[in-house]
Amino acid sequence: MTFTDTHTHLYSEEFQTDQAEMMQRALEAGVSRFFVPAIDSSCTQAMYELEALYPEHVFLMTGLHPTYVKDNYKDELAHVERQLNERKFYAIGEIGIDLYWDKTHIEEQKIAFRTQIQWAKKHKLPIVIHCRDAFDEIFDVLELEKGPDLFGIFHCFTGTKAQALQAISYNMKLGIGGVATFKNGKIDQFLHEIPLNHLVLETDAPYLAPAPHRGKRNESAYVILVAQKLTEIYGLPIDEIAQITTANSMAVFGI
Repeated sequence: MTFTDTHTHLYSEEFQTDQAEMMQRALEAGVSRFFVPAIDSSCTQAMYELEALYPEHVFLMTGLHPTYVKDNYKDELAHVERQLNERKFYAIGEIGIDLYWDKTHIEEQKIAFRTQIQWAKKHKLPIVIHCRDAFDEIFDVLELEKGPDLFGIFHCFTGTKAQALQAISYNMKLGIGGVATFKNGKIDQFLHEIPLNHLVLETDAPYLAPAPHRGKRNESAYVILVAQKLTEIYGLPIDEIAQITTANSMAVFGI
């Protein structure tokens, strides 16, 4: 079985002391494809070093995370654009709008989001969306940019069934992670009504660890726990969950 973690921050400082062991646990569990989102320019070097260590398994994105859209966001966007012109990436992400922590730069977040979507179209790349307390704002931007050249993943999807269907209408897969295993996660109540071909697996490691590790550090090996939850929801064997969700990730990322 081949599992794909479509969203994992493997370069995080939380893995600084045991990154090799963490990666080995994931590989032994059958997780062999890791898609790694960017945050801002400060993580670039660590991402490149990680890719050099695991060139057959680690696939990088570039992008400016919405909570890092500050007064210097134009400089950060220029860094993203330079990287896109210099080397290969597999997506632009994670990008989007986050109104949970701070609404100070909401307009700048919208500008950064839309700008990066347009770069994704130019480079024929998928986008990976971060959304927190901002479904309406995200959908407003996607409505402006919708079309056959817009596609990607709605990372860490936590919305309603109606919002899930709306995201899918914009050619987005739904990134399903630890939240699906939470007792109050809610998405497990309607996921069975969403065809499995619209879903991909993710961890968002080191964040949002699935049950029974909730509240602790997450890691990519735990994507298996998310897959096991989907076996309960869909009534399918885990090897079929692995095959379908990995095929879905291949359709998004092109590999």
